[in-house]
Amino acid sequence: MAFTVAPLPYDYAALEPTIDATTMKLHHDKHHQTYVDNLNKAVEGDASLQGKGLEELVANAGAGSKVVRNNGGGHWNHSFFWEIMAPGGGSPSGELAQAIDRAFGSLDGLKEKFNAAGAGQFGSGWAWLVAVPGQGLVVSSTPNQDNPLMDVAEVKGTPILGNDVWEHAYYLTYNNRRADYLKAWWDVVNWDKAAERFSQA
Repeated sequence: MAFTVAPLPYDYAALEPTIDATTMKLHHDKHHQTYVDNLNKAVEGDASLQGKGLEELVANAGAGSKVVRNNGGGHWNHSFFWEIMAPGGGSPSGELAQAIDRAFGSLDGLKEKFNAAGAGQFGSGWAWLVAVPGQGLVVSSTPNQDNPLMDVAEVKGTPILGNDVWEHAYYLTYNNRRADYLKAWWDVVNWDKAAERFSQA
């Protein structure tokens, strides 16, 4: 079966003013769809890839083609991205909040380190909060459409949060001010979904 882009779990304008509706529509309907279209073409043209799920393709990205690595990663990352955001924001609680305090001292400590990772990612890429077996929560960044599930990632583990720092994710509102986007993004983090992912890590 071909991979597909799921509908957004909220309206295009639901994350305003943090992320504008035009950006959300272009990002979801055009950019994400392009990754899926290219991934489907690659799978159709390679019998060894057919029947494999997205996470399997992503996990073995280093052994596959760049087309599958980039577009499979793009599909997984964006599917995750839409779900890890929600209108209204909030704050972490329970076991996740405790783990954040242990790793970073406070939520502000996490934000500072995460924002620095996003701002310091040269060119396009992602900033991540990752649950690493035996280490707890770790902040990392990846280039392009790589992610912590991949065998090529420097920090491997379960993504808990991920922010897209490709310019198409923020340029219409923030222009070249990536740091402002990173700071504002916390207002739309879906902490319930983050806690769910942490509980499964």
